[in-house]
Amino acid sequence: MVTAILFISFIILLLISVPIGIALGLASLITILLVDPISMETFSQSMVQGLNSFPLIAVPLFAFAGDIMGKGGVSKRLLDLIGIVFGRFTGGLGIVSIITCLFFAAISGTGSATVAAVGCIMLPSMFEKKYDKVFSSSMIATAGTVGVIIPPSICMVVYAVAAGVSVTGLFTAGIIPGLVIGLALVIYTVFRSKKENYVGEKRTYTAKEVRRIVFEAIPALLVPVIILGGIYGGLFTPTEAAAAAVVYGIFVSVFVYKEVRIKELPHIMFSSVYMCATVLIIIGISAGFGRILTITQAPVQIANAILSITSSKVLILILINVLLMIVGTFMETNSAIIILTPILLPIITQIGVNPIHFGVIMVLNLAIGFITPPLGANLFMACQVGNIKFDDICKGIVPWIIVMIIVLMIITFIPEISLALPRMMNIPIN
Repeated sequence: MVTAILFISFIILLLISVPIGIALGLASLITILLVDPISMETFSQSMVQGLNSFPLIAVPLFAFAGDIMGKGGVSKRLLDLIGIVFGRFTGGLGIVSIITCLFFAAISGTGSATVAAVGCIMLPSMFEKKYDKVFSSSMIATAGTVGVIIPPSICMVVYAVAAGVSVTGLFTAGIIPGLVIGLALVIYTVFRSKKENYVGEKRTYTAKEVRRIVFEAIPALLVPVIILGGIYGGLFTPTEAAAAAVVYGIFVSVFVYKEVRIKELPHIMFSSVYMCATVLIIIGISAGFGRILTITQAPVQIANAILSITSSKVLILILINVLLMIVGTFMETNSAIIILTPILLPIITQIGVNPIHFGVIMVLNLAIGFITPPLGANLFMACQVGNIKFDDICKGIVPWIIVMIIVLMIITFIPEISLALPRMMNIPIN
């Protein structure tokens, strides 16, 4: 009864376009008033406790670091450096864009920021070289999804908090899957480029130009080294790494590349905090929502219902993947993680799936939602940057979604892709 009232009221509120954070709170209040599963005092305490988490400090810090470095010229230097090596190949501009997205993902931690930073520079160049607009924009939108897979990832921090697993372990588990996604996108780009005859750049670099580009790119290349090297080297926690990224990002953007002025920092900071405020509000309210679910044992009931359908691990994983892809299409990623993790975690635990591995599966599933119409955030960003119609990119994105689903299946059913590196580095994954 309690579970039915909670979910029915939540769904009705979503259908009438109530923002998800408010819908979670109102559904919880309606349930408390009608059935009284917990007191208002307990609900309020749960919301406060949900936000009282040290790893959550990393969310606005990584958002600020990514925003300031995106505006500070880091992506441009990375593009110039990667262009020296890969620009001359068939589909070279596409390959450069994808690889730059991989590097920028280790800075920004978000998908839309990666699309904006790389797309603003690469799409005009690709259009100038007669690359199809829809193909180019779809490629950048898809490559931007690695922003939530390769660490640092805001989505992975949120999952780690919701699931109670190691942030460092989850970050490490995302590295190889992110590289696998990048490789798959490069292969498809080369295939399409050969078919469409998108030849590489014929430009020859002088030794002086190479030295200049490499020298200018060094501060940009040090960003992932400082962030990830510091975490895995035990110098600081992921949260402390976010603070280090902010300090270094300000230093590089303001004093090295000089593309951000000091007086612009408060505005960038406000934008980053404003962007994260919604997520943090949802996290707080969802903690109270989750407390009601826990008391009513709803996650256990849902797990038993799914397990009663089939005992096959393969079929259960396929069902969960389908559910996550559908949810990712219509719901904001962090919100989906916060709501679904307590429900799905008991299921995957019972069928023997490692929680860290499942975190990668969940984030990748929901990342596909970034490029799935009608609400794909990366699609809207790519349309804006590439100046194309949304209807056009909806058609062009289909092959890229297929590529991403193939990679998802590989990562789902070969857990060592996610777990081999953490085990090799002796990082706890349980």
